[in-house]
Amino acid sequence: MRAINQLRMLLLAAWLGLAIYFSAVVAPSAFAVLRSFDLANPNEVAGSIVTKTLSAVNKSGMLFALLALATGFLIKRHYQRVWFILQNLLLIIIASSTAIGEWVIARRMRGLRAAMNGHIDLVPPDDPNRMAFAALHGYSVAALSVAIIAALAVILLMIFSQSRIVETAKE
Repeated sequence: MRAINQLRMLLLAAWLGLAIYFSAVVAPSAFAVLRSFDLANPNEVAGSIVTKTLSAVNKSGMLFALLALATGFLIKRHYQRVWFILQNLLLIIIASSTAIGEWVIARRMRGLRAAMNGHIDLVPPDDPNRMAFAALHGYSVAALSVAIIAALAVILLMIFSQSRIVETAKE
């Protein structure tokens, strides 16, 4: 049972590291590097790179959260009820946030990008499509942030509960 819990923590910790690295390094670097070249559409190119990468982050976050949720039932009896419920709620938040980020927010952003003919850099800032795109970008950041915070919380709960699993296994 301890191995299952450690695998769950490992997958979630790996995803958490990936999500933080994407947010703190990949996305800002893509925009900074491409803006440093004399391109006609650096934000569009960087946005395409970030969108593709974020898709992998969101899909893996949802997959790992659902996997942790499913495998949690294998070790349910080793957790106190309140900790088990809290872990599951946090895992549902991770899965929901990443799914909404991918299949609702990002899909709408791709639609707006297409409506602007892939020339976001040339669209005036007060254009309704560009304003909607900026608002969706904020929602995307918020969705990933919620998932990151939930992942950190569930990992801490798993670590805190790890001693309980070890004690139960010895009995």
